[in-house]
Amino acid sequence: MVERTRTRTRYGGGRRAGAGTRTARTARGAVAAVLLAAGLSACGGDGGTPTLSWYINPDSGGQARLAESCTKAAGGRYRITTSVLPNDATQQREQLIRRLAAKDSGLDIMSLDPVFVAEAANAGFLRPFKESEAGHFTEGVFRPAVQNSTWEGKLYAAPFWANTQILWYRKSAAQKAGVDPTAPDFTWDKMIDAAARSGVTVGVQGNKYEGYMVWINALVASAGGRIISDAERGDDARIEIDSPAGKQAAAVVRKLARSKAASPSLSNDDEEKARSLLNGARGGFMVNWGYIWRAENGDAKDGVIDKSIPGDLGWAPYPRVTPDQPSRPPFGGIELGIGAYGKYKDTFAVEAVKCITSTENMKKYMLDSGNPAARAAVYDDPEVRKEFPMAGLIRDSIGAAAPRPITPYYTDVSGATQSRWHPPAAVDPASTPRRSATFIRQVLRDQALL
Repeated sequence: MVERTRTRTRYGGGRRAGAGTRTARTARGAVAAVLLAAGLSACGGDGGTPTLSWYINPDSGGQARLAESCTKAAGGRYRITTSVLPNDATQQREQLIRRLAAKDSGLDIMSLDPVFVAEAANAGFLRPFKESEAGHFTEGVFRPAVQNSTWEGKLYAAPFWANTQILWYRKSAAQKAGVDPTAPDFTWDKMIDAAARSGVTVGVQGNKYEGYMVWINALVASAGGRIISDAERGDDARIEIDSPAGKQAAAVVRKLARSKAASPSLSNDDEEKARSLLNGARGGFMVNWGYIWRAENGDAKDGVIDKSIPGDLGWAPYPRVTPDQPSRPPFGGIELGIGAYGKYKDTFAVEAVKCITSTENMKKYMLDSGNPAARAAVYDDPEVRKEFPMAGLIRDSIGAAAPRPITPYYTDVSGATQSRWHPPAAVDPASTPRRSATFIRQVLRDQALL
């Protein structure tokens, strides 16, 4: 890493010295953080049992139950309380970053979307794990989860649960279309052609939000490319989306968006709209996260969808872009970071994170919430395999997954990419990758605004 890239701002990470500055925007962020800090107070430390505050993403209550379990295991030495962050990942980031920028000592543990770990680490907001600690959090853990938890060679977060997308499909629709989605050479082209020919749909996330970036990145990676590389170089990172892989990804987006297999509302579709499409009269194929199995069975039980749908639901690896190259499905999940300013950052917080991310608790959380574990061994457990018949596929897919760009400026990269690739029907392989590469560079150097 070049020394000039180490310059850090107070809010949102570093830039290389001499690059385009964000003085005004950084100042506004710092002021907002200071104002917010005036209303904050640290939890615990006022006598009695030490209290750790764990800020969690919304789930079905599984993280709160783990907090209770690990509190009990602590035997009175400390207790863990939970506070729920907003539903939207971007809003979660904004709330956490502002509190961390204000050096809030009441933020002990936080559940982080993987794409935000590098930003918080680069800004000095997270406590790095020591070498003597890191092995506990990485042994037997999926490589993409470790990659997303690491910045500049140090582990800044503990993988908690991992996630990936697979291909979900209606068995009856695949049979009608005359295709086998589990075939090793099943591609996006074959799926789109078969769906259009047989009058069924292909569900994806095409709205202008992070879910769309997930799709674009997976397509580029599956074609053998990357959106950016050398992220440590700050705004001198290599922009690689204008490549043969970028053009192949754009061709897939364009083909689906302009086909009869596309959702009528593709440019506004998120995960749940895609699921609704699969459950509809023309439902055929869909790429989506692992939560689908629990959601479909729960809705069938509650009468929200027809009770026959779960029995007609099949699963297969993420479709390939080219027949001879394995796909690189998306990577997601949650990593646990320890705040850099907490009173117990070197003691109870580390111990608590060890408890929460133990193999046994990962299994417990997967069975409780349906969110896949970050350790491969969990997927061999008989209880897990009984509850999730596609456990082996999810395990293999997480292992093959491609992380989104690991950079402190991920929000800029994602926003710039989405803006030039949306709406899907307007994507052009001849121009969209080039236009997005130019815009990403301009945004990183503050020559353009999102």
